[in-house]
Amino acid sequence: MDVDSAPIDLTLDESSSASQPIARPEVIQTSSTGDVGLRFDLEGIVDRWRRPAAQTSSRDGHSAKVPAAAGVGQAGNADTALARFISKSDFATMDIVGQFNLGFIVTRRRTEHDDPRQQMDDLFIVDQHAADEKYNFETLQQTTVIRSQKLLRPRPLELTAADEMVAIENMDVLRQNGFEVEDADDDEVQEMGSGGRLRLVAQPVSKSTEFDIKDLEELIHLLHERAGQGVVRCSKARAMFAMRACRKSVMVGMPLQQKQMAAVVRHMGTMEQPWNCPHGRPTMRHLYDLGSRKGEGQRAVDWVGFAA
Repeated sequence: MDVDSAPIDLTLDESSSASQPIARPEVIQTSSTGDVGLRFDLEGIVDRWRRPAAQTSSRDGHSAKVPAAAGVGQAGNADTALARFISKSDFATMDIVGQFNLGFIVTRRRTEHDDPRQQMDDLFIVDQHAADEKYNFETLQQTTVIRSQKLLRPRPLELTAADEMVAIENMDVLRQNGFEVEDADDDEVQEMGSGGRLRLVAQPVSKSTEFDIKDLEELIHLLHERAGQGVVRCSKARAMFAMRACRKSVMVGMPLQQKQMAAVVRHMGTMEQPWNCPHGRPTMRHLYDLGSRKGEGQRAVDWVGFAA
């Protein structure tokens, strides 16, 4: 039979056995002679094709993906969203894709997992100035000892009993911030005519920042709230460090070599809080989920399942 000149007849003979339901309607029914009549269940084929797609979609609902809240242009809970999916060790293994617009570093993070649904492959964009500024800021916070100047005459401190105890327990922190406090004995307390035990003998000095007793009181208050949470600084000291960090950081518009970009990204893994610069500018956002492109248009077909 000439296939080109003899098209297959898909019409059904209603009087024949074709009107009877068959177990596998998608399978061609052949005849040894004459034209071939087909019984084709299109709705059944569509239903069976959609079934594995729906199952895949259900599985993807439990896959590991960076939430949209961590994306570019997002604020609010973006820091929390990033912290849930990125650990500090991830920064050491991120691939540097390149520099964008002389202001941003594009990085790629891939994770392997036995369960394919838990594998991740994402692009992130890093603000080169904000990230470097935060690293320099935290370094200054941790290492700087503010210079102090002795007072001509010790100044009695009027503190509550709880504040006195905090100050005595954290004299090394006060000293790192430029405040030197002494614990007076009973005779000295009576001589000073004050009910407090402590007196200020030196306070911090800086070329551009003036410190006073209110900064010491703020520092003691912060020590109440953040005991054991790293180095504590008063707001004036933080502002001073933020300004210094900004001036010494990589600037927007500066072309960077591969090693320089890698250093900026690797440093983020050493920070206590890597998600924002000291002025509040975000350092990093999620750019694109490359895993969503894998296998697109290439879904494996379970032909056996069509017989089910």
